[in-house]
Amino acid sequence: MKAARLVLALAVAAPLALTGCGGRSGGGAGGAGSRGDDRTIRAFDINPRPRDQVKDGGTLRWGINELPAQWNRNHVDGNLAVAASVSNALLPAPFYSDEKAEITPDRDYVLEAEVTARRPRQVVTYTLNPKAHWSDGKPITWADYQAQWRALNGKDPAYRIASATGYQDIEKVARGKDDHEVVVTFARPFGDWQSLFGPLLPAATNSSAEAFNTGWLNRIPVTAGPFKFGGFDQTAKTVTLVRDDAWWGDRAKLDRIIYRAAEQDSLIGAFSNGELDIIDVGPSAPDYARARATSGAQVRQAAGPDFRHFTFNGSSELLRDRNVRLAVQLGINRQAIAQSDLQGLDWPIALLDNHFFMNTQEGYQDNAGEHGAYNPTRARQLLDAAGWRLDGAVRKKNGKPLELRFVVPSGVQISKQEGELAQSMLAQIGVKLTIRSVPSGDFFTSYVIPGNFDITPFSYIGTPYPVSSSFGIYANAPDGKTWNANFGRTGSAAIDEAMSRAAQSLDPAEGRSLANVADRLLWQEVNVLPLYQRPQNVAVKETLANVGARGFYDLHYENIGFTA
Repeated sequence: MKAARLVLALAVAAPLALTGCGGRSGGGAGGAGSRGDDRTIRAFDINPRPRDQVKDGGTLRWGINELPAQWNRNHVDGNLAVAASVSNALLPAPFYSDEKAEITPDRDYVLEAEVTARRPRQVVTYTLNPKAHWSDGKPITWADYQAQWRALNGKDPAYRIASATGYQDIEKVARGKDDHEVVVTFARPFGDWQSLFGPLLPAATNSSAEAFNTGWLNRIPVTAGPFKFGGFDQTAKTVTLVRDDAWWGDRAKLDRIIYRAAEQDSLIGAFSNGELDIIDVGPSAPDYARARATSGAQVRQAAGPDFRHFTFNGSSELLRDRNVRLAVQLGINRQAIAQSDLQGLDWPIALLDNHFFMNTQEGYQDNAGEHGAYNPTRARQLLDAAGWRLDGAVRKKNGKPLELRFVVPSGVQISKQEGELAQSMLAQIGVKLTIRSVPSGDFFTSYVIPGNFDITPFSYIGTPYPVSSSFGIYANAPDGKTWNANFGRTGSAAIDEAMSRAAQSLDPAEGRSLANVADRLLWQEVNVLPLYQRPQNVAVKETLANVGARGFYDLHYENIGFTA
C-alpha cells in the first residue's frame, strides 16, 4: 500500500514517520542529490525491484522501538512513527508520494482527485475506487470521508485529535453523483489538500468520541490494505500482519510481517544475530558500524524530511518565561551536539536553521539568526535580568534552584549522550540539567504528550507537505490548555496567522515564502530547537527488496519481499 502521511509523527532514536517538510529530497536520475559539499546523498535507498524479481512468500521480521497502545493515528496518543510503520500496510490513504515528493492518487483507493472549483469556494472532488472495501466487507464511500472530517475539524474537544489542520478549513463533505464520489467544499483555501484523509479510518471509528478515543486501544479492528491484522502478543511484544487475500490490488509478496518491539540496544543485537530482517538504526554511530559489519546485511541511507531537535516545555514552571527558554537555548552548542551525534555516520554535519524545510529542500533558508547561535554570555545576561542569580554553581530565584529535567528514553544511547553534552554546556551558565531515563514504551504517552518534562530530545519525521503536517507542532492552544501535538506548549496568534496564510496559499512559491515568515516567529518563541537534518539509516538483510531508507517515498507494502 502507498499511504500519504497526514500529521507529524514522532520517533525516539530511530525516527520512523512524519512532520512538516515539503519540497524535494533529491534530484537526478539516480535519485541522488547534493548537499553542497563533496558528498552525494540519495533521495531514497530501498533496493527497488520489479515484482517479478521478488519471491512469493516469506516472513519479514521488523524491529520497532515500542508497541503502542493507541492504534488510531489521528488520536494524539497514536500519532507515532512506529504506529505508522505498521498501519501503513493496513489502512487507506488517497495519495502517495514518490522519492521526489511528487504526489499521485493511489488508484487502489482513489481513481481521480482534483480541484474542481476555486471560486467562490475551493472544491475538491474525489472519485473512489468502487472495489475498495473494509475488512468487515463494507465499501469505502463518501460517508467515511465525511465522518473523518467531522471528527478531526476540532469543533468537538471530546475527540482527542492530533491535529485539526486542513479539516478545520472544510465547510462540508458531501456525497457526489453516487456513494463513490466525494465532494469537499472548503470555507477557506487549503493548499495542502492532498494531505487530508490519510490514513482514512471507517465511519464507525469517527462516529463518536468514545469510538475515536478507545476503539483502537490495543486493537486494530478494521483494515483495508494488502495486509490485515493477525494478532498481538503482549508477552513477546509483537504484532503480526498477514496477507489479506480479499485485497483487490496487487497480491502482497510476503506471507506475513512480524513487528517485534524492543529498546534500541536490544534491536541492534537481535539484528546482528540474524533474528530480525530490518531495523531503523537511527543516528547512532556504534549501531551503524555494527549493522554494517553484520554478515549478509547492509545499511541503506537517504536524506529524509527528518530532523533531530530538543523540545522546551513552556508550561513547565521553570520555563514559562520566554527569556529563560531563550537563555537555555543560547547556552546549548548545537554544532557540538550535531558533531557528536553524526560522527561516524558518513553524513555531512550541517545545522538545521528552519522548522519547516530541510537543508536539501526548496524553500529552505536560515531564519535562526542570533536565536540559534551559541552565546553563553548573552544567556547569562538574560538569566540575570530574569532574576535567576548565581548561588554557588547553580542559579536560584526566591530560593528555588534552576534545575531542569532532561527526559530521555532508556536504551537510546544517543539521547543520553545529548543530555550529557547539554548538561555540561548549561552548567557553564548556572543551569543544572538532570537527566531522567524512562522506559521507551512510556516515553511519549507518559512523559512527552502530557508534558512531564522540561527539555526532551527526539526526532520529527516529515511529509511532502511543509506547513500543514507541522502546523500541529506549533499551533497555539486557544483555551490555553488543549495543546494537541504542540508538546512545547507555547505559541501565539501571530504564528498561527502566518502558518494559516502559508497553508491557504495555492501558489507553492508564495506558500514557501509565508512559511519562512512563520519560521522567523518560531525562533523567537523558543519551542522546538532544531539541531540537524537526520539521515535515515535503515539496516536490512541484503536480499530484502523495496524497503529501507525511504526519504519522501511511500512504501508499497505489497511489493516488499526477498529476492533470494
